[in-house]
Amino acid sequence: MAQDILAEETPGVADESPRRRFPTRLRRPALAVIAGLLLAAAFPPIDLWPLAPVSAAMLALILRGRGLRAATGLGMLYGLAFCFPLFEGLRPVGMDAWLALSVFEALYFALLGTGIALATRLPGWPLWTAALWITEEFVRGRVPFGGFPWGRLAFSQTASPYTGYAPLGGAPLISFVIALTGGLLAASVLALWRRGASSPGPAPGVRGVVLMLAGVLVLGLAGVFVPRPSGGRPVTVAVVQGNVPRAGLDFLGQREAVLDNHARETHKLAEEVRQGRLARPDIVIWPENSSDLDPYQDAQARQVIDSAVRDIGVPVLVGAVIDHGDGEHVENRGIVWDPKTGPGAYYVKRHPLPFGEYIPIFRGFLRKVITRFDMVGEFVKGRSAGNLGLGPVRIGDVICFEVAYDGLVRDVAGNPLLVVQTNNATFGRTSLPPQQFAMSRLRAVEHGRTMVVASTSGISGIIAPNGRVLDRSKEFTPAVQVERVPLRTSRTLSDHLGATPEWALALLGFAAAVVAAWRTRTSRGT
Repeated sequence: MAQDILAEETPGVADESPRRRFPTRLRRPALAVIAGLLLAAAFPPIDLWPLAPVSAAMLALILRGRGLRAATGLGMLYGLAFCFPLFEGLRPVGMDAWLALSVFEALYFALLGTGIALATRLPGWPLWTAALWITEEFVRGRVPFGGFPWGRLAFSQTASPYTGYAPLGGAPLISFVIALTGGLLAASVLALWRRGASSPGPAPGVRGVVLMLAGVLVLGLAGVFVPRPSGGRPVTVAVVQGNVPRAGLDFLGQREAVLDNHARETHKLAEEVRQGRLARPDIVIWPENSSDLDPYQDAQARQVIDSAVRDIGVPVLVGAVIDHGDGEHVENRGIVWDPKTGPGAYYVKRHPLPFGEYIPIFRGFLRKVITRFDMVGEFVKGRSAGNLGLGPVRIGDVICFEVAYDGLVRDVAGNPLLVVQTNNATFGRTSLPPQQFAMSRLRAVEHGRTMVVASTSGISGIIAPNGRVLDRSKEFTPAVQVERVPLRTSRTLSDHLGATPEWALALLGFAAAVVAAWRTRTSRGT
């Protein structure tokens, strides 16, 4: 089928019998589905990262020369084939949620298909199509309800040669380089096919093909040579994963057990320290939802936390759900808990999950037609970044899927230590925990910071500034991790540039699509 697509670029090629075995009108749709599945396989847990540029190359070849309506449909098929396996982690929530999110996210790829079909009509089209990938990711990560940037190309490259681009331009630069690699691969394949085919007109120059293939090689290897500093003032960090009674949506009904689990593992840590089997930590990190009982109002919950924190004798970052007292509104907090003074400074999650932690639209109606929404609280959005002092360390705290948002992590990246508090119990043993952990790994390299991930049920871990995983827990297993890690204060180029690379590339892609559309319209009018 791939040969059939290329053959359409060379009108003189003979119509051989194998082509008749597959209906012509289904060739490109079938290849679009295959390309989307290949991109999904580039992400954890399969983690075949080289498939990402290959998938981008296939998409460019499939869309090149297509009309806008056909390109939109092909982009939608590609998006569905990618998103449905990518969001497999929503199975525990319900097939309807899995399907709805997959279809909605695929709409962005339908628009991407339209844009790529237009951009491939321009000279130098691999550059413009790569920029259009960033345009798509830019919009998808912001619209609607603050966006959902899960599944960006960069998040498939958290342990690959492309990871080295992270300190230079963050996730947007990685996505751009992958898409550009794919575009150059597509252009090279197309040029080689034309040279081998008996098509009219001059064959593409060998020099051009060599330069494009050299570009693929350079883009794939250059990131390896970007320095990844890892030194800094040492501090000993402990992560407590207490585990939950069982997976599933109903685990929150066992709040006391979850809190007791984390307190018990902290008491065990304290005993191990007293026995000299573990180093005394300077700070301890508990995950999101480690206390779903409000410790400000529940005296027993406060006593359980106080006892554990006093036993270990160092400040603990506690994840808790705080009740506003009106029977509806709550906060998702990371609370600094001192062994002497108790609860102090805190961070409130700034980006609650739409339809998971709050219902942004039609709340009353949706609760009537989808009874599962009765379980969704109304989480209040935080107003300030999670810049916290935790004993001797300044930390930058983000909660759960906030790690996917460049801006939220960038706001706290000036701190020497970054923390992700998360609760993956509902999505345990699916694709979501490893995908989230991979994002955390990318953030460590992007900002040159030690990254600590604390999860109720896994995956918890400690990641060095160069991206090396120092410790990683299994899922649904109590675990305590203690590591001596470097605290860095120097900023990466990505920190200095901020959102500028993403804005510039997104606008470049949009401009290319506009120019291509204008040229197409003008040529038809003449």
